[in-house]
Amino acid sequence: MKYIVNNSHNPAYNVALEAYAFRELLAEDELFILWINEPTIVIGKHQNAIEEINKTYTDEHGIHVVRRLSGGGAVYHDLNNLNYTIISNKSQEGAFDFKTFSQPVIETLADLGVTATFTGRNDLEIDGKKFCGNAQAYYKGRMMHHGCLLFDVDMTVLGNALQVSKDKIESKGVKSVRARVTNILDELPEKMTVEAFSNQLLNKMKESYPDMTEYVFSDDDLKNIQALADQQFGTWDWTYGEAPEYTIKRSVRYPAGKITTYANVEKSVIKGMKLYGDFFSIKDVADIEQALIGLRYEYPDVLAKLQTIDTTQYFTNITPQEIAKAIVE
Repeated sequence: MKYIVNNSHNPAYNVALEAYAFRELLAEDELFILWINEPTIVIGKHQNAIEEINKTYTDEHGIHVVRRLSGGGAVYHDLNNLNYTIISNKSQEGAFDFKTFSQPVIETLADLGVTATFTGRNDLEIDGKKFCGNAQAYYKGRMMHHGCLLFDVDMTVLGNALQVSKDKIESKGVKSVRARVTNILDELPEKMTVEAFSNQLLNKMKESYPDMTEYVFSDDDLKNIQALADQQFGTWDWTYGEAPEYTIKRSVRYPAGKITTYANVEKSVIKGMKLYGDFFSIKDVADIEQALIGLRYEYPDVLAKLQTIDTTQYFTNITPQEIAKAIVE
């Protein structure tokens, strides 16, 4: 295990650095990164940015919007939010083991007198209130786990910047974002800064991995990371993409995530399709979108096609029947 020191607060650069470590530093078996962003909404790989954010609010308040490589839902970061990343070659592809990789956070908080628990699909909670969402991505047998820790985040901005859909509020059985989240600082018996908490978490990792050393980026590494930030993660195309043309929109939420379908259907035949959501996947859902073009827009036709594909690679813990139902009634 090696750790990377990242002092940047630029969100596009930070997502690029993480992606570079994940996809290019393949010789490094395990990596650990801690990072902090300026006010930013980070959306999941499969989400429709415009539907997840309050764009008027983010524009007025200078809040960045970036898209990450992993699935899952949108999260709000600011300078009092700590993000951590664990990259590993030692994880079974597609296992989506959130609990194991959340242990360092749970143990760090225990040392500070706070009991945290792993719950639901991918959350960490203190007394039933969420303070950390986790996501994972896979690439060539390599796993990237990252979590965003609410340390002392401005909850008013969080509530205003994120556009939480009615079905998510109903599925959680709560009235608002703010009602179900907490800041770590509010739960600590003794107050500390986010930087001090970051050091505590790094020390916990060093305790767990006594041989852990620092990975220092070369000049070439840094140039490549900046290029990734400029050419991919900081671009409009990557974050927002083109708005899909559609004649039918359908949205279904399952315990494993939401699927929203934009289908362009002419004379009952699928001419184009875009699938969005906060689900987790190993492969790119563009493969599924392409596979369904030309089919009749009927449930039996869509299901029959999906049953010829290993859909577990594209929608974790969602059955072909559920996927088909999210596409067509």
